[in-house]
Formats: sequence, structure tokens, C-alpha cells
Amino acid sequence: MTAHPLDPLDAAEFRAAAAVLRRDRGVDERWRFASIELEEPAKDVVRAFAPGDPIPRVARVTCWSREEGTVYKAVVSLTADAVLSWEAVPGEQANMTLDEWHEAHEALIAHPTVIEALAGRGITDLDLVLIDTWAYGHSLIPEGLHGRRVGWTDVWRRSVPGGNPYANPVSGLHAVIDLDTMELLQVEDTPPAGPNLAMGEYAPALVPGLVQRGDITPLEITQPEGVSFGLDGYELRWQNWTMRLGFNHREGLVIHRVGYDDGTGTRSIAHRLSFAEMVVPYRDPGPDHYRRTAFDIGEWGLGFMTTSLELGCDCLGEITYVDAVLHDSRGEPYTIKNAICLHEEDDGVLWKHVDQKAGTEVRRSRRMVVSFHATVANYEYLTYWRFYQDGTIECEVRATGILVTTSYGDTPPPHGTVVDERTYAPFHQHFVVARLDMEVDGPDNTVLVSESEVAPTSPENPYGLAVVHRTRALERESEGGQDPDWRTQRSWTVVNRARLNRLGTPTGYKLVSSAGIPALADASSPIIQRAGVVAHPLWVTRYAEDERWPAGEFCNQSRQDAGLPRWIEADRSIADTDIVLWHVFGIHHVTRPEDWPVMPVDAVSFQLKPVGFFDRNPALDVPPSASRHCGSGPAGCH
Repeated sequence: MTAHPLDPLDAAEFRAAAAVLRRDRGVDERWRFASIELEEPAKDVVRAFAPGDPIPRVARVTCWSREEGTVYKAVVSLTADAVLSWEAVPGEQANMTLDEWHEAHEALIAHPTVIEALAGRGITDLDLVLIDTWAYGHSLIPEGLHGRRVGWTDVWRRSVPGGNPYANPVSGLHAVIDLDTMELLQVEDTPPAGPNLAMGEYAPALVPGLVQRGDITPLEITQPEGVSFGLDGYELRWQNWTMRLGFNHREGLVIHRVGYDDGTGTRSIAHRLSFAEMVVPYRDPGPDHYRRTAFDIGEWGLGFMTTSLELGCDCLGEITYVDAVLHDSRGEPYTIKNAICLHEEDDGVLWKHVDQKAGTEVRRSRRMVVSFHATVANYEYLTYWRFYQDGTIECEVRATGILVTTSYGDTPPPHGTVVDERTYAPFHQHFVVARLDMEVDGPDNTVLVSESEVAPTSPENPYGLAVVHRTRALERESEGGQDPDWRTQRSWTVVNRARLNRLGTPTGYKLVSSAGIPALADASSPIIQRAGVVAHPLWVTRYAEDERWPAGEFCNQSRQDAGLPRWIEADRSIADTDIVLWHVFGIHHVTRPEDWPVMPVDAVSFQLKPVGFFDRNPALDVPPSASRHCGSGPAGCH
């Protein structure tokens, strides 16, 4: 294993970071660790690194005392065994932790007031009850509780042990809890609109009358000669691609130092690819849903929500797994086994032509897949980064899991879809913010906006068929908020104007967006006030080391977005410099009966596609398939 400055923290380093703060800053058992992560070295340090160079290791830590309530940010040198900085951040709340979620359930399920409220609804078997704690936005916190670390809760009930708790919402029953003291502060108990009549089970043994299909034969994916990728520590090499894998509590999987060797050496494409935020607002003003605006990354963290993958179920083929190490709120490390899946997939035909005399030339496409899955309460997010032989990068997110539902009386509300008897699922949106720290042939990049338009009819264009392509460069951050326009086929390409291909045009990579959804929210709404990044599907900013979180570093109980909208007020130059693309894509989820009781995956994606980065098709060198079922040349393909 080759050590590298971008390698994630290991178990010993998590323990060491916590130990230094206990020793030097009095961080004892009264404190919680919200986050411990690698402080990534500066870009120039990473670029200049060579194997054998010394690797200083530094951790960033966020923690707070449950008695004092103030959040502190620390920078700890693991190499020097010392605290480099210690900063109080008054008025902010750190991200939620899994320990708090579990402790809140245990505290509330044993509280007499909650027990009484459940009994009033005929629920006495407390082992069947799930109390699910959500984070608050500032404007929705009850009067008198601002300044405290609070959460609000949903209540769910399993029909039987092992049943689906989300099948049975205990509508109208919500608690407010102080997460530092685990004190019950308020109980909201209003009668539900109607009885829960839904059948929400999905496990085969619990679905009445279900007969599973019997006509499916085994499908095996094998590579008898082994895989064609290599993993050295966290460095992944596959065909012409190189990259490094990272992982942290907030973003989950991070992909660093993406490059492609075209025969002249490895050329850089991106310094860092990750998800920086995920905002899920429910668009139902009803009493069970108006508070439901989740920041799944900023409030909770995709890393903390990452689940272990299983061969044959989550991943099929010749699989290599990578474990991830994270920490609990005491600073103790734990391992997520099989957190990242690496494998190759067939992707159909890569290129093909049939010539009457020369015969058929056809190549099959193969792609390298790097994936991880996260379970955020009722939803699953399955993320796949795919690297193709023609130089394309694709990112796909598949949403699945269980819809949030509510019973209703005589008339279904207009803000959702009826999915079962007297049961509706509210409309909602999933905004994923991809942070694309590009480095196309070096750090000095520019974004070109291109649009197509019909040329006027003229003697040179008598039939009005001509289309021209207009391109302009984005010069400043004030131009950086961009929207798709299908009428003009607007597109964005990151180019290096100092690097020209053999045809004399800048080398570049184009963002191919297919799921940029509109926010459909008033500018004064809490959604836009707390997450202004969702207002446009694309933003371009000048790179700054501390600008990582587009809705702000502290989203939990936030009042105002402290991220991207504030950064761009400086209106910095974004031409021929180090830039970051923020691509907002996702699902405008108008729920449907077929999504119930468990949702088939809804997939959304985008691509980064080479445009002039290569002089010609870079996949000409892909050999024909060796399978006995396929040939090449005049004999054709059988």
C-alpha cells in the first residue's frame, strides 16, 4: 500500500485527534464529536507529492460541550501531536449525530407523556414503535427554544416485529426534544385525519397473497482472467484512467485527482469530485410535513449514513470492496465494511460501422464503476461514478426506499398522490449538489456557455435549415448562476484556453445535464433562504480552500444560507483561473402508486464529456471482444 496525503484518516488517527483535544482542551465525556476528518493538503502540495515524501497529517474537528452548548472548531496536527487552532463558533449548531438519533428514541419511548399519548391511540407495544428525529430550520423552531439544540420527531409503528415501520405513520403526534439533555420539551398531539388503512409491507413473507416470480434463471457476471483494474492503497487505475478514492463523514465517497493517459502522459481532468449538499424539501404545508426540509449532507452526512454492500445483491460481478472508517460522537472509530464497491460493467456497443466491402467493425463498451449506498431514514440513495473508455465520466444517483405517507379523511389533499386506501404521499424534491473541482489540463480553466440558434433564411440558407453555435465565456461570478434552456440547447464546457488540441481549439470537458430541476419556490421561502444554491442548476465560483459547503458549514437550525450566495457577492473573476462547478440536479418527485410500498429506483444523472480534449475518438484502440460469440473484420460480427 502506497501512502498519500489524500488518504482518509484511519482508526488510530481518529483516536489520536480526539485524545489531543481531551488532553489539551478538556474535551471530556460531557462533549460530543460531531465530525473528525482529514484536512486535505493544498493543491500545489498534492500535485508536487512523490512517493517517499514526508506526509504531514492534520485533522479538522467539530465538537461541542452538551453543558455549554457552544460549537468549537479545531485543527489538530496528528504529526506534531498538537492543537493548531481552537475556535468557538457561537450561535451555530453542529451536524446531527447517529448517537443522538438513537438516544432520542430511547429517551422518548420511555417518557410517561409519550407513553400516554401512544396509549391514547391504542398503541401499547412500545417495541413496535420507531421515533425518528429530524433537524430543524431556525424559523420553524418553537418560540422560546431558539439557542437550544433541538430536534422534532415523527412517530411510526410496525404492524408486527420485523415489519415496515413506515407503513404505519402515527399522524399528528410529534415531540420536540433537547438533544443535549434528552429532555422532552413539547408534545404536539392532534387527532389524525383518518385511520391508517394502508398495506405498506414489502417483505415477501408479510405481503398478503404475494407469489414471487418463478421464471427467472440465474444471471452470472464473470471475468475468468480476473479484473483489468488495479488498486494500490486508495489509488485506482483502470485502462487509461487514474484516480484516488477518499471518504469522509459528510460527503461519503470523494474521488480525487482524476486523470487520463492518452499516450502522452496522464492529463488532469478534475482535482476533486463529490456531493456537497442534498436538500429534500417536502412541498406539503400540512401539519405532518411543513417542517420536513432535510439537508441530508449538511445536517446528517452521507458518510455517516453509508451502509455495507453485499455481493450478488448490491453489486454483481467480480467485485473489489473498500472499507471506510468513521467515528462516533465519543471520537471512537468504527468500520463500515464494504462501503465502496469497485467493478467493471459491460455497457453495450461502444462504436460500430458496417461497410459493404470491408465488413463490420464493432467494439463493446466497458465502464469502471465506483459506487456507495446511503440510507437516510426512509430513503436510500445509491450513487455510481462511472468512467468510460471514450473519456466520459458519468454520475448517477438512484433513489429508492419508502415514501413518507399520511392518512386523510374524505378528500385527499392537493399536495400529494393517493397511493393506498385513504393514504397519500406528499410531493417533494431531491436536490443533489455535485461539487466538481475541475482541472482540465491544469488549474487555469474557463467555462464557455454555448447555445444553438437557427440562422435567418437567406440566399445562402434558402430552406432555413442552417444552425449556428454561439459561444461566450463566463467572466465573473455574477454570471455564474446558470439555467438550462432546451430551446437553445444551452451547454457549458470547462476549457483550458492555454492548451490547444491539434485543430487549434481549447481542450475541454462539457457538463451534460439531464436532471436540472427548478426550485419552484418563492425567494422568501425558507428553502431558498437556507439553500440558495438550489435556485439554479449550475453555478461557477472561483476556487477557495474554505468554500466547501454551498448551503453553509452549519446547516442544522440555520436561519440564512452562509454558503454560495454569500461567496459570490465578491464577484470574483472566473476566467482562466482555478474554478469549481456546482451542479444541482435531482428529482421533482410527483409521487405515484407504483412507488408504494417500496419505491423502484428513480435514476438521475449527469455526464462530463470530452470536447476537444482528445484529437479524435480516444476509443479507437479498444480491441474487439475476445468472446467466441463475436468476431471482427470482413467475417463480420456473429
